[in-house]
Amino acid sequence: MILLRKTSLFVALVSASLAMAACSNSSTESNTTATNTDNAAVATDKLETKFATLATGGASGPYNIIGTSLTEAYNQTYGVNSKTQTTGASVENMNLLNQEKVEMAFVMSDVLSDAIKGENNFSAPITNVQQIATLYPNYVQVVTSKKSGIKNFEDLKGKRIAVGAQNSGVEVNARNLLKGFGMTYDDVKVDYLGYAEAADALKSGKIDAAFLTSGLPNSSLMELEQGFDLQLVSIDPAKVAEIAKDQTYFIAKEIPAGTYGNEAAIPTAAIMNAFVVRSDLSEDDVYKLTKTFFDNQEKLKTAHQAAVGISLETAQQGMVAPIHPGAKKYYDEQAAK
Repeated sequence: MILLRKTSLFVALVSASLAMAACSNSSTESNTTATNTDNAAVATDKLETKFATLATGGASGPYNIIGTSLTEAYNQTYGVNSKTQTTGASVENMNLLNQEKVEMAFVMSDVLSDAIKGENNFSAPITNVQQIATLYPNYVQVVTSKKSGIKNFEDLKGKRIAVGAQNSGVEVNARNLLKGFGMTYDDVKVDYLGYAEAADALKSGKIDAAFLTSGLPNSSLMELEQGFDLQLVSIDPAKVAEIAKDQTYFIAKEIPAGTYGNEAAIPTAAIMNAFVVRSDLSEDDVYKLTKTFFDNQEKLKTAHQAAVGISLETAQQGMVAPIHPGAKKYYDEQAAK
């Protein structure tokens, strides 16, 4: 009797183990099937292009910080080889697009305008470029020390100033603003310095003032503000409006109070940034790139405060280059909702 009970117990245990194994296998097969189905779904949503490289700017600038978050989103969404390329910014970015070394770029609208017309830094018009969106404004942040005596833009005459890296978007708008105020590089002493180098030169007293045109806030200026008697130089809005009659990309803006410890808002000029793409990318690819760009706005805003200025409502305002058909398809789709 005892032997019979033990045998029955053994059979019951074996049966239970087999049942559990069957359930486990069934569950594993189910999960595997679901995973394969999910992967198949992702695999069908691909880009035709194998690469989606975005030309940005300096490693610490808003272009590169925002661009890094955006290319991560492209990688996650489409499995494409998407990455940023750090550069000397706008002029170099346009040349990289023209040479088909990158697929996309962030550029300043003044440089984009020059590139399309074949003016200033461009010996011939660049035609293989179309626009996805107008981005956020780049504020012309002319910075000096309180002891310099420089308060207004006109006071820069005869001073040693940093105008940005040579042929950068910063340098282009510095040159154009000086021209608008009746000055050339002959009227000032010019140093070609990027953001960090310009901040260091101000701190050490090697220059009197510097142009750091970017979205707000500029990280180099935030660092400079600590332990330096930083002062922002005012640019008269009426003068900006006058200059904008010829240089239509300039708009009058204010650097808000408290941005760099400034008690009052500082009037200045601004230039809108542009998100551009090579014209030869397909309509379907650019539609997807545009859609993912706007689907990830919260991610971009978290990456850098400047991205707060990007919105679907203003993305088509002030476009300098022709809009890409893929971007237009996305905007038309949104407008119809």
